[in-house]
Amino acid sequence: MTSVDKVSVSELIKKEKLVNLTPDVSTDDKFINIPNVNRPALQLTGFFDQFDSERVQIIGNVENAYLMSFEAPQRRAKYDAITKYNMPCIIYARNIEPDSCMIDACRAAQIPLLQSPRPTTELEAEIIGWLKVKMAPMISVHGVLVDVYGEGVLIMGDSGIGKSEAALELIKRGHRLVSDDVVEIRKVSDETLVGSAPDITKHFIELRGIGIIDVMQMFGVECVMDTQNINMVIKLAEWSKDKDYDRLGLKDNYTEFLGNKVICYDIPVRPGRNIAIIVECAAVNNRAKKMGYNAAQVLYDRVTANMKSGED
Repeated sequence: MTSVDKVSVSELIKKEKLVNLTPDVSTDDKFINIPNVNRPALQLTGFFDQFDSERVQIIGNVENAYLMSFEAPQRRAKYDAITKYNMPCIIYARNIEPDSCMIDACRAAQIPLLQSPRPTTELEAEIIGWLKVKMAPMISVHGVLVDVYGEGVLIMGDSGIGKSEAALELIKRGHRLVSDDVVEIRKVSDETLVGSAPDITKHFIELRGIGIIDVMQMFGVECVMDTQNINMVIKLAEWSKDKDYDRLGLKDNYTEFLGNKVICYDIPVRPGRNIAIIVECAAVNNRAKKMGYNAAQVLYDRVTANMKSGED
């Protein structure tokens, strides 16, 4: 298991397309260590107890309106007070233009001062979500991750079992590829796992006998995704007549990644079985279960009721 314990401000600027208002201040050696943000409203009034200075600082309309109610010398004093703390950067939302006093204070303290067109709340959510993914614990597994009807389906199994071929058929049926061969799984929360492809293999599929194909170039950008939550796992294995397979689905089975449980289905592979259609049905059935409808339970209840009525 690996994780990224810091993200550079330069990466954040690139991701959010931020405008750097202090280009003379280096952003490559400024790092974010906590996947959260802070709006320094109380700090601008002079209250610094419990100040989360190690977070990205965001200034919106409310904070800016408060600051603009003071004369320039008073504003400069407030700026000097807050920039004494070591912080990764300060971002003005809604394309608000900071005054020259703020720019000078940030330059003097070597704190990057940035600007975003996004509304303040939206900017907060975007940065927090991105940082949580970037800094989450991560493992790599052998498999294929596809988006099927909005469900993130991780297809696993022995090498050569047909994972990539199933993914290709799903892509041709209108679904989307996230990663082939190696899937990077990040634990964003106790309920959410996010899968993605390593940069070097993104959008590529390996097909034995053909070689490497570029899914985005062959089928279009609508057939690929960069990330997707992992909602279910399908494990492919050679069919065995000696194995007892689940034929009702009353009991859910789970597998575990990074301490998070994910529903898992064991699918036997044999000639004549269309794995792509089976994966589609499993994804739709999983969505139905999450919405409160369990077909296996409905059938079981009908059979039970029928048996009781027969006894009567």
